[in-house]
Amino acid sequence: MTQDLQDIYDVMIIGGGPAGLTAALYASRSKLMTVILDKSPTAGALAYSNKIENYPGLTSPVSGIELLDTMKRQAIGFGAEYRAMQVIGMNLSGDIKEVFTMDKTYSGKTIIIATGSMGRKPSIKGEGEFLGKGVSYCAICDAAFFRNKTVCIIGNSEEAVKEAGVLARFAETVYLISPAKKLKDEDHPGLKIPNIKLLLGYTVFSIEGKEVVEKIRMHDYDQKEIELKLSGVFVYLHGNRPITDFLAGTLETGEDGCIPVNCMMETSLPGVFAAGDVTCTEIRQVVVAASQGCIAALAAEKYLYKRTRYRTDWAK
Repeated sequence: MTQDLQDIYDVMIIGGGPAGLTAALYASRSKLMTVILDKSPTAGALAYSNKIENYPGLTSPVSGIELLDTMKRQAIGFGAEYRAMQVIGMNLSGDIKEVFTMDKTYSGKTIIIATGSMGRKPSIKGEGEFLGKGVSYCAICDAAFFRNKTVCIIGNSEEAVKEAGVLARFAETVYLISPAKKLKDEDHPGLKIPNIKLLLGYTVFSIEGKEVVEKIRMHDYDQKEIELKLSGVFVYLHGNRPITDFLAGTLETGEDGCIPVNCMMETSLPGVFAAGDVTCTEIRQVVVAASQGCIAALAAEKYLYKRTRYRTDWAK
């Protein structure tokens, strides 16, 4: 069956940080049909910044969230579509690329990967061993496997609270465990769901079981050891590794998970580009991520129209 061309985007951008939003701005301004697929507007490194004052054009400090919101509104103003969607996989084998989310499959001629670098290596004892056997990093993907069971989410971000709400629709009890004594978003409406139980000031140090997860061990603030029996552990602690788990081998990455690119943000596959911290750029600044997003969009436009030169201004 032939796919309707109206359903095929010119540019699909994975990630809504400064690299992804800048790419969307340039792509949509060039009249390319553009969609941004962003896991969460509050999940990236910039969103955690309380004060930004070294970004060109700012006359007074703003928060990371404020700067992202401005970038997003600017991209949408030029015609980009924004979708709060978690990407769980992709197919890069054909001329038309496919991006899989839990809700639908997006198709496009090019992809710009700009997912940042807040991924992490397993750091809790048993975390790596039980990955896929009760340990998960995606509540939306795996919540249905824990219907009527007891699970926990480990984390302190708004993203962790939102994912707890997803799990609460399936699991009997969801423990939201935070090493801090106060959540970053303690007024979130999801915390009022009856089967979500808060455990603040607890640090999980071990995930245990035989074939699958059966329990966790943790310390409270007084270092008292506590054991909690459950079937699932959803980890939402952030690190500094590139977020590339959704690629699942479809694109070349380095041993550290970085996506190799050339000076025009081109990856090892034609039509696939990467920008920002996911490329492990040596200098991790908002202005650098934004500049790489711009380059990736220019490169995507050149690829789509088979130009010999890069087009840099569409206002004329």
